[in-house]
Amino acid sequence: MKRIVLFLATNLAVMLVLSITMNILGVGRYLTANGIDPVQLLIFSGMIGFVGAFISLLTSKWMAKMSTGAQVIDPRAPRNAREAWLVDTVHQLADRAGIGRPEVAIYEGAPNAFATGAFRNDSLVAVSTGLLSSMTEEEVTAVLGHEVAHIANGDMVTLTLIQGVVNTFVIFLSRIVGYFVDRAILKNDRGVGMGYYLTVIACEIFFGVLASIIVAWFSRRREFRADAGSAHLLGAREPMIHALARLGGLQPGELPKSFEASGITGGAIGALFASHPPIEARIEALRALRAQ
Repeated sequence: MKRIVLFLATNLAVMLVLSITMNILGVGRYLTANGIDPVQLLIFSGMIGFVGAFISLLTSKWMAKMSTGAQVIDPRAPRNAREAWLVDTVHQLADRAGIGRPEVAIYEGAPNAFATGAFRNDSLVAVSTGLLSSMTEEEVTAVLGHEVAHIANGDMVTLTLIQGVVNTFVIFLSRIVGYFVDRAILKNDRGVGMGYYLTVIACEIFFGVLASIIVAWFSRRREFRADAGSAHLLGAREPMIHALARLGGLQPGELPKSFEASGITGGAIGALFASHPPIEARIEALRALRAQ
C-alpha cells in the first residue's frame, strides 16, 4: 500500500515526544485539570502539530539518503559518463525551472526516483540504478523533469503545511475525546486519569490514519501537476507519456515510504491511501493537456 509512512512516522514520533515533554512540564495537566479550554488546547495542538511537520521537512534530505543508501554525485568530479550526464541534465532542468541546482544522487534499486528537501534552492533528486538501466535517455530526462517540477512547485513545503494542519486537528480531537472518556465514561473527577492518556494515544493513531487520506489526496493531485511540469520543461508531452507507459509495464521499485509522495511510480492498492494516481489516468491527463 502506497503510503507516506516514514514521513508520518517521523511526525508521530515528534508529536509524541513533544506531548510527553509538555505533560512532564505540566502544560498538559494544566489544560485538563479543571476542564479543557478549547482555545488554549487549539494553540497547544498547533504548536505540536506544526513543529512535528517542519522537523520532518527539515530532516527529509538526510532521511532520504539514509533510508535509500543514495550516493550523492560530486558535480565537480563525476565518476563516469552516466553520472556526468545525470548531473548535467538535472542542472539544466533546474535552470529552466528557475530553482537552485539540486544535489543529484543514485541509489540501488528497481525503477523509481524521488525529489525531496525543505527549500527550492537546496533540494535532492535521486534516481535508482534500475530506472537508469531500463529507460532511454529521453525517458529518464522526462522523469527528472517530473522531479524538478515537484521542487519548483514547492510540493514538499505545501505537503508540510497540510500535514501541520491535520496534525493540529488530530491532537486537538484526540484530547477532546480523551477528556470525555476520562470524565464522562470512566467517571474520573480527580484530575487526569490513565484512561485519558490511553484514549489520547489510541485516538492519535486512529485520527492519524484518517488524516493520511487527506495527505494522500493532495499527493495524487500534485502528481498530475508534476507530469505537466515535466512536459513544460521538456517542451513536449511525449517523453513523459513514454516514461509513464514504460513504468506501467515494469515492476516498480518501492521507495522508502516517506518519499513515495515525491516519487515517480504509484500503486493500485487502497485508492484512498495511494500517493499516486493510476498511471493510465496520468497518461490520459497528459494527452488531454496536449489537446488543449
